[in-house]
Amino acid sequence: MGIIITGLSGSGKSTALHALEDLGCFCTDNLPLPLLAGWAEDVLQRGREMAVCVDIRSASPQDLHRELELLRSSNHGWRLIFLEADDAALQRRFSTVRRRHPFAPNEDLPNAIRMERKCMAKLRDSADQVLNTSGLNPYELADNVEAFWRRQHIRNHESCAALTLTLMSFSYRFGLPADADMVIDMRFLPNPHYAPGMAALTGRDAPVIEFLQGHGEVEETARRLQEWLGFIWPQMIRERKRYFTLAFGCSGGRHRSVYMTERMAAFARDIMGVEPLVRHRELPSLKETAR
Repeated sequence: MGIIITGLSGSGKSTALHALEDLGCFCTDNLPLPLLAGWAEDVLQRGREMAVCVDIRSASPQDLHRELELLRSSNHGWRLIFLEADDAALQRRFSTVRRRHPFAPNEDLPNAIRMERKCMAKLRDSADQVLNTSGLNPYELADNVEAFWRRQHIRNHESCAALTLTLMSFSYRFGLPADADMVIDMRFLPNPHYAPGMAALTGRDAPVIEFLQGHGEVEETARRLQEWLGFIWPQMIRERKRYFTLAFGCSGGRHRSVYMTERMAAFARDIMGVEPLVRHRELPSLKETAR
């Protein structure tokens, strides 16, 4: 799938393009129009999703409309987002950045805005989505663009991950993990290390799992952690967080922390519908997994 960002000067096209880049699209800004078809073909061959911003910096409105029509007719996977804003908002933005209007730099600003709006009307009418950014801050604009991107994925039956969840275990003996967003101490739970025959096992082994699940405080801890993660997950997505690493620590990083990491991974996968990355720092034979 490819997304074309275009619209009026000062309407927030760069912000929209950055939002798509955050979603994993291969993005190019202000691409010269003669290069557009070749660029699109090359990115498609690489299997990448793409987004490109083209506007009156790249070509005249007439040439822009013609080339985009040709591109979309040859590949129906392209979607066009047209950004605009009210005259007063555009005038305020240009006054703030102290830049000349690129469409008609020799005209006064109100007239340049009116001229560009008129010339871009045909392209606006062909857009899949028209966004008026007058009352939007950059985060709200990015949210709107992301929502459009997700709707296209749903139509194409594709999956997308807004937020990557990493769950990890570690030993306090070797220090806190530097990349953890949050650390939860599991050392208050019963320690299987001192149970006969369990010292050499890990929190993935059946005897250790059975031992821990036989204690009510372990079950209560898991329940409360699951309730907490299920509550904060949509809040973090709403705040546009991209990565969240939750680390569980215990004395040796082999039993309690490993068990709770695996338990939370199963909850994320089966209940939340999220595929987590699972890391056990102190178990080098267990590679990072996404299951």
